[in-house]
Amino acid sequence: MTDATKRPAGVLPFPPAANREALTVAELADLYMAAYRGRDRSRPHYLTQWCELLGSLRIRDLDADLVADTLATWAAQPAQRFLGRDAATGQARWKELGPRRAASINRMRSALSALLRYAKRQRFVARGWVNPVLDVEAQREDNARTRFLSDAERERLLRVCRLSKWTKLHLLVMMAITTGARRGELLQLTYGDLDLSKGSAYLATSKNGEPRVLPLTPIVVAEIKRLGVKPADVLLFSAKYRSDKPMSFGTVWRTAMKQASIENFRFHDLRHSCASYLAQSGASLAEIADVLGHKSLDVTRRYAHLTVDTKRRLVQRVLGCIGEAA
Repeated sequence: MTDATKRPAGVLPFPPAANREALTVAELADLYMAAYRGRDRSRPHYLTQWCELLGSLRIRDLDADLVADTLATWAAQPAQRFLGRDAATGQARWKELGPRRAASINRMRSALSALLRYAKRQRFVARGWVNPVLDVEAQREDNARTRFLSDAERERLLRVCRLSKWTKLHLLVMMAITTGARRGELLQLTYGDLDLSKGSAYLATSKNGEPRVLPLTPIVVAEIKRLGVKPADVLLFSAKYRSDKPMSFGTVWRTAMKQASIENFRFHDLRHSCASYLAQSGASLAEIADVLGHKSLDVTRRYAHLTVDTKRRLVQRVLGCIGEAA
């Protein structure tokens, strides 16, 4: 992609109608990103990958076999993380992260599909043209991971977070556990979204595209007040020198995990912890889905075994003696 991604909103340098069906993948990506107003921050990355692989090809020349083969080739390459450039040579340094996960492959596939849907909406392809990505099967993802913090792990984590050099790590972790909100949802909160008198936070847009209200516990409210309430347009978890940019807290999070001796745990698993605690306390799947903002109970069913275990213990405690011989 080129500097087209920097054009002002609404400025779409569409090619003449006679040349639209000759657009290349790279040219279409420029037009698409100039108009893109989505919330997926990974979209530019994956489209850049497609431009490197198929950028010079015309949209009308793509077919399902080519897309599938290209995606398979990309998927076979190990994932990498950019570590910066060598100070002496200026060469880029990369760290191999191992095989690409199914979720990454599906995001790569989805990025191209979204690009081609845009081409069809803008009539850059002939009438009746079919998006070739539709004939490329998505990878099966294992979304059933339900790792959650034990009571001991939670106590250790909160203790070390309180001592973190970033003073708001403890608050962020507490809110993740007690609201079940996603990382991105928490990071987009401003002080104007908070109603501390009612103990709530308003999410204008969640991952599902719908507004949502997060109940705040008294301890969370007290912690926000202790840290100091700022103007309405300031992010609750802002960067050190940019009140409009969220904090990049990866380093302090990893440090806290190490100090707390917690392994095989991601920040997103705090959301699972919230749901698991609710399930073990007797909440129904519908109640858990409401807290997490799930549109469908199908996603929430991963916690079903926990609700069943809770009900089983309750029945055994209250009703287990019925029928015993006198």
